[in-house]
Amino acid sequence: MTSTVPLLSVSDLHISVEGNEVVRGISFEIHPGETHAIMGPNGSGKSTLVSSLMGHPAYEITHGSVLLMGKDLLAMEPHERAQAGLFLAFQYPKEIAGVTLRNFLFAAYNAQMKVRDPESKKLSPIKFKKFLEGHMEELSMDTAFAERFLNQGFSGGEKKKAEVLQMKVLQPHLALLDETDSGLDIDALRIVAEGINSLKNAQRSFLLVTHYARILEYVTPDYVHVMVKGKIVESGDSAFALHLEKEGYEKYTS
Repeated sequence: MTSTVPLLSVSDLHISVEGNEVVRGISFEIHPGETHAIMGPNGSGKSTLVSSLMGHPAYEITHGSVLLMGKDLLAMEPHERAQAGLFLAFQYPKEIAGVTLRNFLFAAYNAQMKVRDPESKKLSPIKFKKFLEGHMEELSMDTAFAERFLNQGFSGGEKKKAEVLQMKVLQPHLALLDETDSGLDIDALRIVAEGINSLKNAQRSFLLVTHYARILEYVTPDYVHVMVKGKIVESGDSAFALHLEKEGYEKYTS
């Protein structure tokens, strides 16, 4: 049973890109322990929504409010949103030369813990290495992978696994997953989905953005929302995703 207090509350949100309104007044709530999926045709504003929630500077929120655990999310800088427990897995993760995956996660983990639990003892590099390798094994990742530069030369599947690994290390309250299933073969999709499912608990929530219902065969959502032309036009349960996969979005776009 989910909490009655929302983890995320979005109210009448409007978002513009270079003066053009892309998201046109959407409202929804996500409670602790819930998994929501936003589906819809390309160009409907799905990625704009989750990037804006994370504080991407290219997007301007012109109206509405967003609360994360009762606090004004829109008043926070992107790093403050991350420290508050918000996480975004990008559709196209950036490559960072010169920074290994392990060093990136070590810095991110310690920065996160410094804010969440100031009294906790900082993990040494050796202890963090063991901690990280345990999570990598769960994702069927070679531990040598941690010594590669972040996302540089990674395949699409490797990038998505690295994003799930980040989630496992950082343990966010709310994970925003932007087309995490994009470019994955069936085996990689299953491993990524298992990684997501292993993080599910009564306090942690997920918002999955996807065009197809494929990942939802492995990660069962509590609620599915259809987003078309910047608006949520219909919502349903997990069975609704299968209906959308079969019928498509034509009835919403015609």
